[in-house]
Amino acid sequence: MNPWDLRSALLARHAQHVVLIHLPIALCLTGVIFDVAAAWTRRAEFSAVAYWNLTVAALAAIPSALTGLLAWQFELEGRTLKGILLLHLLLGCTSVLVIIAVWYTHFRQRQRGEASASRYRWPLELAGVLVITLTGYLGGILSGVNHP
Repeated sequence: MNPWDLRSALLARHAQHVVLIHLPIALCLTGVIFDVAAAWTRRAEFSAVAYWNLTVAALAAIPSALTGLLAWQFELEGRTLKGILLLHLLLGCTSVLVIIAVWYTHFRQRQRGEASASRYRWPLELAGVLVITLTGYLGGILSGVNHP
C-alpha cells in the first residue's frame, strides 16, 4: 500500500482507529499537565486550559473507542479476543471511562465555582495517565510499532 494514497488510507478497515486515537490521548495528558501547573502556580488560566483540553478529550474518546470496536468487528470478524488484544480492549474501555470521569470532576468544580480540586481528582488523574499509557503501549505492540 502506498502511504500517500489517501483513498487506500481512508478506506482501510482499521486505519481510522489508529489515526483518531492519538487526539484524546494527547489532549487528556496535556489537560492533566495543565491541571498540575494550575495547582502549582495557582493560575486560573492553566485551569481553564486543562478543562477545555479534557472536554475535547472526552468528546474525542468516544468515536476513537467506537472505531476500535469497529476495527475488531471488521478485521477480526467479531471473533473472541484473547491475550494482548483483549487486554487492550479492556484497558481502552477503562481509559474512556476515566477520561470522562476526570472531565466530569473538572466540570462539577467549574459549575460549583469551587477554587480547589476534589480530594479524589488527583488519584483519578494519575490512574488515567497510567491506564492510557498502558493502553497505548499495548496498541503499539498490536500495530507493530512497539515490540514485546
